[in-house]
Amino acid sequence: MGVVDKRVMWRRMVIVLVAMALVLGGVVAWNAVKAHFIRKFMAMNAAQPQTVSTVTVGYSQWQPRMSAVGSLRAVHGVEVTTQLAGMVESIDFRSGESVRAGQVLVQLNAAPDIAQLHALQAAAHYAALTYQRDVLQYKAQAIGKATLDAATANWKSAEAQKRAQSALVAEKTVRAPFNGRLGITTVNPGQYLQPGAAIVSLESLDPIFVDFHLPQSDLSRIHIGERTGVSTSAFAGRVFTGRVTSIDPLVDPATRNFEAEATIQNPQRLLRPGMFVNTEIDSGHKRRYLTLPQTAITYNPYGDTVFVVHPAANPKAHATVEQVFVTLGPTRGDQVAILKGIRAGDVIVSSGQLKLKNGSAVIINNSVQPLNQANPSPQEH
Repeated sequence: MGVVDKRVMWRRMVIVLVAMALVLGGVVAWNAVKAHFIRKFMAMNAAQPQTVSTVTVGYSQWQPRMSAVGSLRAVHGVEVTTQLAGMVESIDFRSGESVRAGQVLVQLNAAPDIAQLHALQAAAHYAALTYQRDVLQYKAQAIGKATLDAATANWKSAEAQKRAQSALVAEKTVRAPFNGRLGITTVNPGQYLQPGAAIVSLESLDPIFVDFHLPQSDLSRIHIGERTGVSTSAFAGRVFTGRVTSIDPLVDPATRNFEAEATIQNPQRLLRPGMFVNTEIDSGHKRRYLTLPQTAITYNPYGDTVFVVHPAANPKAHATVEQVFVTLGPTRGDQVAILKGIRAGDVIVSSGQLKLKNGSAVIINNSVQPLNQANPSPQEH
């Protein structure tokens, strides 16, 4: 092989090596560009941080309560009637007005009875004079003991008849048996009433009873004197308070419920007998619970969860969330007690958790918060 052939061979080898280097560099450059675009594409399609509101877990003092549906009943309530028959001479009240105990409501015609009373009063007076005269004569031994005894009996009999007739006359005047408010009457002057005929209803409104039923499982939780509050749709937003005054010793064998009674203060007489009310009864001493708004809870068949917020590791990163199982306790208004799963001071997502999963990045915006009232009023909902 000559010198010329060797030079050609080396030239060809150099060309092949340069070509291979160019190809290899192009492949490397292409892979680098492709990786750059892939990273960019993945970054553009990565999950974006979600905006949520949060609440910091803290302790609250809760008063355990029992709830029941109750019915109002007057402490004193009757249908005012007459014991005697007679014609209505006058009606001395207006339907719906308040009356005092002893106030005259209806006057029946008592003229014949009053006349009879006057005759009996005269007879009793004469019998008394006869008795006094016979006492003097007996002391003077002018009459016997039998005559004095007869005068004594006649005098006492006449006095008894006078008192009986006086009571009869008094019964012709129908009076209010206690303080209260009258209902609507349909009795008119000149109407003849039979004994026991209803004249008007009379209800004592302050205080007023509420009767309610509770399951036998609550028997150990309720005691005489427990604070009770009632509310009704007729007066939305108002709570009328009182105390438990009686607990029925019997449990209904059909329902396994027992009845209790509370006395409710009603100074403005707004509550009326027969009204349906929602009843809340305090039960025992206050308890201390970790609480959250109910909107913070994700309810699932396999367990209830909340999202705990963990702060970012550096200022440029976003906070992340961790889904945690919790054990729920009683509820009160917008709040729910948490018995297990979180601690005081934990930051919990209170709204927006439906778009989250474990490890999601979040942006916190607490400018709007869900309701978190222990005793919400209807206007808040």
